[in-house]
Amino acid sequence: MRVNLLCMFTGNSAADDVQIYKRELRLALDAEAMGFDRVMAVEHHFTDYAFFPDNAQFLSYVAAKTSTIELFPAAFILPWNDPVRVAEKAAMLDHLSDGRVVLGLGRGLARVEFDAFRQSMAESRDRFDEAAAMVLEALETGFIQGDGPHYVQPRVEIRPRPFRSFRDRSYMVGTSPTSIDMAARLGLGAMKFAAAPWEYAVDEVNQYRANFTAHHGTTAPPLVTGDVMICHRDDRRGEELARVHARDYFVSVLSHYELLSDHFKETLGSYAHYASMAEAMRGTSEEESFEGYLSANLWGDPARIIDQLAKRRELLGDFELGVAVNFGDIDFEQARSSLRLFAERVLPELKCWNTEATDAV
Repeated sequence: MRVNLLCMFTGNSAADDVQIYKRELRLALDAEAMGFDRVMAVEHHFTDYAFFPDNAQFLSYVAAKTSTIELFPAAFILPWNDPVRVAEKAAMLDHLSDGRVVLGLGRGLARVEFDAFRQSMAESRDRFDEAAAMVLEALETGFIQGDGPHYVQPRVEIRPRPFRSFRDRSYMVGTSPTSIDMAARLGLGAMKFAAAPWEYAVDEVNQYRANFTAHHGTTAPPLVTGDVMICHRDDRRGEELARVHARDYFVSVLSHYELLSDHFKETLGSYAHYASMAEAMRGTSEEESFEGYLSANLWGDPARIIDQLAKRRELLGDFELGVAVNFGDIDFEQARSSLRLFAERVLPELKCWNTEATDAV
């Protein structure tokens, strides 16, 4: 089972941007020696929710300081980036790391980011579909071109040329059923962040696997899940910390994505799933929503976390895991201690699990 460190670069009221970047980098550089398989890095802009505008640049630094850990931009948000530049960055990072890159692609969700990039959220689905096909073809053939309504791109060679095929190391980050369906059609692995109890994802994940096989005649790769996590030797203290810091992060999620707003109705064609979700959340107390969020993520002592993950595996079948430990206003030494304890007590157990992409029960 692959287990990855997820770097998110969230704001912290007790640290400035310089400290936050130094701390996240320190965790990333510790991950290889701890036994993690990949360093995952998000792309977000402009707010305390996450300010990480260039994950390829960050991962190129990690590449120079490591030798085996894989490097996973999770993800390049295509509507905010020119597809030529995405293909170039992926190819170049792969050269710098001797072929250790895992490609992640995403569509984006926050209105504040779309507005600042002068992009229409209503176009995001079409832009993603068009750009993703261009990028994936470019990384296989070495040439990029496009004649769609959003990207009229003359045929040009990508240099440096692709280091090796990305066919079995490419993913799409998605929460909505339409995004997961697109991942299946494009032959991409799927990644979902822990946002609600995993029971709600079972049918969607099984449908993704069925669609993947129907389109490509082969088994889909394991789902990648992304969690915030607090691992503590004292189970009760682990829960106490999670109820403070996971709540802080949950509130920032609600704010950054405006998940209680009705603005998604304005872009119903592209964000119908989120319009329905926002309506449901407005009819639910914040406390009830947070309890669902907390139950989906990881917290407690090592035994509890292993049990949480075993139950997830019963629901979803085999999966891969990404964990973030530096979020909310958590003390950095507490975040480091959480990561070390997880690496010492939980990671060895997970490495013994088979990953054969079995269907969920």
